[in-house]
Amino acid sequence: MNALALLIFQSQPDMAAAQRLAYTILAMMPIFILVGLAIVILPFWFICKKAGFSPWLSLLNIVPFGSIILWYVLAFAEWKVVPAPTPGWAPPVPYPPPPPQV
Repeated sequence: MNALALLIFQSQPDMAAAQRLAYTILAMMPIFILVGLAIVILPFWFICKKAGFSPWLSLLNIVPFGSIILWYVLAFAEWKVVPAPTPGWAPPVPYPPPPPQV
């Protein structure tokens, strides 16, 4: 950050320092892009899998406006998920047990 501040506030910026700063930023950009894509694609992968769709649909986030398309697919498509069964409750056992009938 100090190098960037020095480049901005100098009357005659050093071209070699500006070039090194540009190369550093360009070298780090692919790493930031990959981390950002992983942060977005991973949750959509699990959402698509739980919704019954192919998890590969999450790769639509790479395409421009692909995430909006994926949102609409998830919002308006029929999910192929079987709802969880409701637990059947057994009647409570009376305590103390009733005496046997004779």
